[in-house]
Amino acid sequence: MSAHLALTQLVPFAAEELDKNKVTPGVLGFVVFAVLALAVWALMKSMNRHMNRISFEQPADPAEAGAAGEKAGKASAAS
Repeated sequence: MSAHLALTQLVPFAAEELDKNKVTPGVLGFVVFAVLALAVWALMKSMNRHMNRISFEQPADPAEAGAAGEKAGKASAAS
């Protein structure tokens, strides 16, 4: 609760020194942006690692492979 009281006492002090013609995000804005950038970088690295583990080639279904082999065998025998 003391942090809340300290914050309420600092806000009017900071508001008095605020120049309305020059408002910048300041150090806090930079820190927030840097943390978000690091989080996105970490997520992208993790996603890349997970995507590299995935095999996109589907194994042949034995039933379909057998049916295709029979059709090819009958076609070559008929020739």
